[in-house]
Amino acid sequence: MLAILGGSGLTQLSDLEQVRRQVIRTPYGEPSGALTFGTLNGRDVVFLARHGYGHTIPPHAVNYRANIWALASQGVREVVAIASVGGIRADLHPGTLVVPSQIIDYTHGRKATYFDGSDDLVKHVDFTYPYTPELREKLLRACATAKEAVIDGGVYAAVQGPRLETAAEILRLERDGSDMVGMTAMPEAGLAREAGLSYAALVVVANWAAGRADSRSGIVLADIAGVLEQAMIRVRNVLQHMESDDGRAPGA
Repeated sequence: MLAILGGSGLTQLSDLEQVRRQVIRTPYGEPSGALTFGTLNGRDVVFLARHGYGHTIPPHAVNYRANIWALASQGVREVVAIASVGGIRADLHPGTLVVPSQIIDYTHGRKATYFDGSDDLVKHVDFTYPYTPELREKLLRACATAKEAVIDGGVYAAVQGPRLETAAEILRLERDGSDMVGMTAMPEAGLAREAGLSYAALVVVANWAAGRADSRSGIVLADIAGVLEQAMIRVRNVLQHMESDDGRAPGA
């Protein structure tokens, strides 16, 4: 089953059919909300709004462990994360869709692992490629089938939030090799890897990062909502064209 984690701009998936909601209890506390089950173009899907269905949970306070555990407990095998980012690289202008390929983690203080030593065993996972290559390819094929332009690859800088960055911080992220900046990729991607789930992201560039282009003098927050509203129409179109786990075309 495919899970869709909705971020800013996607707090519900209106295209779902045969909808039911289920509250899941986890050993790690409460998820961001009830899981919403349904079908999307003939495929079984579960949806969860990362920031809560009223968008009330800031990125640093999301219970990422509970969210991923809840999805895994319901038989989810693939997770597509939807998120908004600020564009650092020159071609990542507002409204651009990107399927990132790498992450640099700048977050701190978040509960970032299931392997916390409580079972007296030290465990490690390989995280060389934080986004599952096969699921990334499915997302890119869905974009192509849906005829939605997308940029393949890029480095996502995961920052703490909830405040946006200074212009100097963006310069530092760029020097580190980051192409875009967001607040939710970690520990979400790492926990999915620990839970054995395939994980990939489709992100929307909501604004230029601080100090860039029309954000040179400051980011106009009021403009972001309009960009996300239009971009999420395209995101929903892409999700409609996701293949099934066995590679079948949507609706097949």
